[in-house]
Amino acid sequence: MTALSIRNRLHSAVALAIVAALGFGQSGCSSVNNTGKGAGVGAAAGAVIGGVIGHGSDETTKGAIIGAVVGGTAGAIIGAQMDKQAKELEEELEDAKIERVGEGIRITMDSAILFDFNSAAIRPESRESLMKLAESLREYPNTDLLVVGHTDASGSEEYNQRLSERRAQSAADILLSNGVETSRVLTEGRGELEPVETNDTEMGRQANRRVEIAIYANEEYREQLEKEQG
Repeated sequence: MTALSIRNRLHSAVALAIVAALGFGQSGCSSVNNTGKGAGVGAAAGAVIGGVIGHGSDETTKGAIIGAVVGGTAGAIIGAQMDKQAKELEEELEDAKIERVGEGIRITMDSAILFDFNSAAIRPESRESLMKLAESLREYPNTDLLVVGHTDASGSEEYNQRLSERRAQSAADILLSNGVETSRVLTEGRGELEPVETNDTEMGRQANRRVEIAIYANEEYREQLEKEQG
């Protein structure tokens, strides 16, 4: 196992542990302003996060964002930046779902044009969106991201796990080749473990063949803001 793989698995394990420990309730709504939510986190973190994070199909990306929450005034500043970036991404990425979660952004690439069955190759239609995302990430260099690959339930769990890892890396490679620094990007494969639709229909299986991307403030920026506001 490479050092990058170990780092990725540790990152995911920490994120999932945070989600499980806090026992989140209802899932968040997409395209909402979360600046106020960021400011409200702190002593009452569990109660506030409970309104935007849920169990179920997307714990890895949401867990990564919550793992970077700082709360207070620093959280409000981060939230304002994320509001701005999310609105810009909604205008630029027509084939992606943009959601504001806590103090971060979650992007789900449109599965209908992302991957063919049993393939980790990004379809040409999605390359342009990933290139636009890379441009946005270059404009906001104080963020990191977790790229998570998913599959449907066809085939063995072991095979799907490897395929999901390749899918995450395929998306990450496009971002890296378009100027996003390697140090900002983590990848993770979740195989068939986090479906968003039933695997009993072709439409559902297509929806499950996807990549999700979590964007959150990097550690250096969080520490800087906490020091300035402290």
